[in-house]
Amino acid sequence: MIEKLTVIENRYKDLEAQIIDPNVMADMPAWQKLCKEHADLRPLVEAAREYKDNVKILEEDKELLGSESDEEIRDLLKEEIDERSKDLEEQEEKIKVLLLPKDPNDHKNVIVEIRAGAGGDEAGLFAGDLFRMYHMYADSKNWRTELMSLSDQGIGGVKEAVFMITGEGAYSMLKYESGVHRVQRVPETESSGRIHTSTATVAVLPEAEDVDVEISANDLRIDVYRSSGNGGQSVNTTDSAVRITHIPTGMVVSCQDEKSQLKNKDKAMKILKSRLYDKMLEEQNAQISQDRKSQVGTGDRSERIRTYNFPQGRITDHRINMTIYQLDSFLNGDIQEMIDALITYDQAMKLGAVS
Repeated sequence: MIEKLTVIENRYKDLEAQIIDPNVMADMPAWQKLCKEHADLRPLVEAAREYKDNVKILEEDKELLGSESDEEIRDLLKEEIDERSKDLEEQEEKIKVLLLPKDPNDHKNVIVEIRAGAGGDEAGLFAGDLFRMYHMYADSKNWRTELMSLSDQGIGGVKEAVFMITGEGAYSMLKYESGVHRVQRVPETESSGRIHTSTATVAVLPEAEDVDVEISANDLRIDVYRSSGNGGQSVNTTDSAVRITHIPTGMVVSCQDEKSQLKNKDKAMKILKSRLYDKMLEEQNAQISQDRKSQVGTGDRSERIRTYNFPQGRITDHRINMTIYQLDSFLNGDIQEMIDALITYDQAMKLGAVS
């Protein structure tokens, strides 16, 4: 491990020299890439330096113990050696996690798509609950949310909601939310008090950058039409809505929430690029079946991942068999405990696959 850490530390020093070089800074895209690599390596290098310092001190303590005759001092040295050995074990585990291959999308913004599933109106109301939950979670992280597309139900629920969350590391946290979410509760319209089960699907897509996906203008069919629904004054009186069809895949994206046709087109293109990029990632993951099994964040979107049980006030994540009995606060955006547990599980699975 020491040799591997030394190589990484040398790379870090090399990057430090490059990012203050005026010749390198002249090429802004290349300089930004180097700065990002430098920032990504910093936590590992800091942990490595602390680890190597402790290894050195431990060796010195062991040498002293071998030459010391005073029993009282020997006891103190033995105690210090035991404590430092335990610290080193913890540091090794931390470094092993930091050495795991990074998901190249972890730093990206995300596009979240929520759709009502089985359960009629109740499914739409549940999809609305999830829409609000992720908004409140984003607010707690000081991330920015932007509505891309919304098809509401008219009774407080949504048929489909597409929105972007902008914030450093948004994908690293929210990628575990993709899948089928199930709710068990008594609908307000149910006079007999019978519990209904409904579902909603969540898809979390990393925002595609221009370098990730190339789209030829010849592969697109762009239609404009008059917006429908509650759009406010002027939205429904001009052909501002945009529908983009990606001819090779048949993928269709519509956007009509803005008054400006140009803004609707820009939003639709962002969604299309991210969906195409996500499709490409899924195809890559399908070729690496073992990795796919060990990554809870890239599983089958048709998989039921979580149940929200209102009578018992609990949320259960079926991938890690974890239950939290704080349903109200969870739906108010307090979901970090579950996300942290999913991250820990994912890291443990990857460490097991590596070792």
